[in-house]
Amino acid sequence: MGYIGAVPAALWWFGNSDPVAASTQDAPPYAVAASVGAVVLLLYVVTLAPTTAMWDASEYIAAAKVLGIPHPPGNPLFVLVAHAFALIPFPLTYAGRVNLLAATTSAISAAIWFLVAHRTLRGWQLPKVPRLVIAAAASTLGATCFTVWNQSVVNEKVYTVAMLGLAASAWCALQWHDTPAHGRRSTSWLLLFVYICAVGYTNHPAGFLPLPAFGVYVLWRRVSTLLQWRTLLAAGGMLCAGLTLFLYQPIRAAHHPAINVGEPTACVSAPEFSCTFSKETYRLVMANVQREQYGGHKVAQRQAPLAAQFGMWWQYFEWQMLRDAAQQMPGLQRALAIVALALGLFGGWTHFRRDRESFAFFGPLVFTLTPALIVYLNFRYGATQAPDLGESVEREVRDRDYFFLWSFATWSVWMALGLGALWQTLAERFANARAPQRSWLVTSVVMLAALIPLVGNAGAAPRHGQNFTSAWARDLLESVSPNGILVTNGDNDSFPVWYAQLVEGVRPDVTIAITPYLNADWFARHLVSDVDRIPPYVELQQPALFEHGQIRATIPPGLHLRDQLVVLQLIKNDFPRRPIHFSVGGYPRGIGLQDYVVNHGLTQRLLERPASEYPAYLSIGGAYVDTPVSDSLWAQYQGPGAVLAQGQWIDTPSVGIPYAYSVIGQLIGYSKLARGDSLGAERVLLRADSIARVIGIAQ
Repeated sequence: MGYIGAVPAALWWFGNSDPVAASTQDAPPYAVAASVGAVVLLLYVVTLAPTTAMWDASEYIAAAKVLGIPHPPGNPLFVLVAHAFALIPFPLTYAGRVNLLAATTSAISAAIWFLVAHRTLRGWQLPKVPRLVIAAAASTLGATCFTVWNQSVVNEKVYTVAMLGLAASAWCALQWHDTPAHGRRSTSWLLLFVYICAVGYTNHPAGFLPLPAFGVYVLWRRVSTLLQWRTLLAAGGMLCAGLTLFLYQPIRAAHHPAINVGEPTACVSAPEFSCTFSKETYRLVMANVQREQYGGHKVAQRQAPLAAQFGMWWQYFEWQMLRDAAQQMPGLQRALAIVALALGLFGGWTHFRRDRESFAFFGPLVFTLTPALIVYLNFRYGATQAPDLGESVEREVRDRDYFFLWSFATWSVWMALGLGALWQTLAERFANARAPQRSWLVTSVVMLAALIPLVGNAGAAPRHGQNFTSAWARDLLESVSPNGILVTNGDNDSFPVWYAQLVEGVRPDVTIAITPYLNADWFARHLVSDVDRIPPYVELQQPALFEHGQIRATIPPGLHLRDQLVVLQLIKNDFPRRPIHFSVGGYPRGIGLQDYVVNHGLTQRLLERPASEYPAYLSIGGAYVDTPVSDSLWAQYQGPGAVLAQGQWIDTPSVGIPYAYSVIGQLIGYSKLARGDSLGAERVLLRADSIARVIGIAQ
C-alpha cells in the first residue's frame, strides 16, 4: 500500500534526485511515514471485523468493557487502553471499537517500521525517492503479511499493542545512537526506550524483547554508556515507573470484577488497604504475572524437538505471502515463502555490509524475535503441524502464528532491503549517462513484489462481514431455558457467551459455568457457596454412584478434577429448581450423565430421569433430541447464515464450533424424517450439509 502511494511522487521526483545530496538528507520523513500509516489504517478499516471472534477475543473485549483482569499475566496496559479507546464514540459496535484499536496500533507500527527502514538505508547512496519507496515497501510487506493483517483487523489478544511498543522502542534505540553521545537529547531517547519497554511489559512480556538487542547495541556502539551512573540510575527509575501499571491488578481485583482471572488479591470480601497491599497479595500478583497457573515457563525442558519448533515457525512463515487455507496452491505458497526467506537473508546481509550502525541494533533484534524467540517459547507441536503424526505427539490447542507477529514484521524490513538492493543493482547496471534517473524508473517494477502479500492474502486475512462468533454466542444462550445454568467446555463456547452477556447484554438470566475456571475459587464461589470444601481433584479406583432425586448416574473411574466436582455439587444445589444445560461436547459423559441429557438446540439439557423414559424424545444415532424445541430454535439461529456468508473457515482447530450447527441440523432433520416430515427434513439436512461443506468437513 505504501509503495502505491509513493509511485506518483516518484514519477515527479526522479528527474530531481541526486544520490550524493540525498545521502546527506537524514531528517526522518515523519510526514511520509504518517501518510503510509494512514493508508495502512484505511486498508485495515475496510477489512475490519465488525464484532468479536473465536478464541481469546471475546475474553479481552469483555475484560476491557468491565475493567476486569483477563487470564495471566493479566495485561493491565491493554485493559486500560482498550477501555479508554472504546469510549470514543466511533459509529461501531463496542467490539468493533476495540478491533479498531488493533488496527490503529498496527497502522502506527507500520509508520514506525517505515522510519526504521528509511534509517537503515542511510549509507546506501540512494536517491531520495527510491529510499522512500524501499521504506514504504517495508511497511507494505509487514502490514499485509497474513498474520499481521489478520490480527490487525480483530483484537484477538494484546499482540498488536505489543508490536507498537516494539516498533517504537526500535525507533528510540536508533535515535539514541544517532544523537551526540552523552548529550541531553541522547539521554532522553535512552530513557524513553526504557520506559516504553517497561510499560510494554505490563501489556505483555514481549515488552522486554528489545532489551537484549539494545544491550548488544550498547556494547557494540557505545560501551561508555555503562559508565554514566546518573543515566543508569534514571533508567532504573523509568523502568520502575513503567512497571507501576501492575498496581492495577491488586487494586481492581480487590473489587472482584466480573472477570477476575487469577484473582490477584488477598481481599476476600471487600477492598481494604491492609489486604490490597499485603504480602499475600504481592505473592498472588507475582504468581499471576509469572503465569504460575499454567505451570510457569520451563525453557530447559523441551516440549518438542527443536527441529519441530523451528518447523512450526516455518509453517507459519509459509502463510505470510499467500495464505492458502484450502491447500489449492501449496506449491506456490511454499515457493513464495522460500523467495521471502531468501530476500530477507539477502537484505540482512546487505544491511550488515552497508550500515553497521543500524544493523548493530536491528540485526540482534531480528535474532531475538525469531530463533531466540522460537527457543524461548518452547511450544509443543503446532495444532496443524505434521498431520501425519496425528495424536502421537503432544500439540498446542491451536495454531500459534500470532506469537510470531513481530518476527514477520521485522523480517519484512529485511525483505524490503533485499528488494531495494536488487533494485539499486538493476538501476545502476542499466544506467544511462544522459538520463541516469530513467533507469531507476524503468527498473522500479521489481518493487511491485512488495504487493504480493496484499494480493495473496486478500481472500484470507480480512474479517469484514464476519459475524459468526457473535451469532454463535447468541444462539448458544438462546438455547438455554429461562433462568438456566449453562455449563461450557472450552474457550470457544465460553468466552463468546461471556462477551454476549457482559458487552451486548444478551440473556442476563442465564448463569454461565465455565468449566476451565471452575477450578479457580474466584469463579467457583459465584456458583457454589461451600467451594472451599471441594478438593482440587478426586481419583476414583472404581465406578461411583451419583444420586440426586431420580438421577442414578455412574461416574466412571479415573481422575476427576474440581470443575466436575463443582458441576455435580451445582446439580445437587440447584437442579431441578433451575434448568441445567451443557454446551456442545461430551462433558456429561465424563461425569456419567450421558443417559440423562437430551439435545435442546445447541445444548444438552439435563433431565430428571433417563431420556429413554420420555416418549416424546427420539433417539437418533444414540442421541436423544427434543425435536419441537430444537426445530423452533433452529429456525431462529443466526449462526448458520453467518458461517455460510463467511464462505470459508481457515482456523482448523476451532472448526468444531460451526460444525455443531451441522450436527444438530442432522439430528433435527433425521428426527423430522422419522416423524414423516420429509420436506422439513430435506430443508434442514441441506442446510446442515452446506455448513459442513463450507467449513471443509466432508459428509
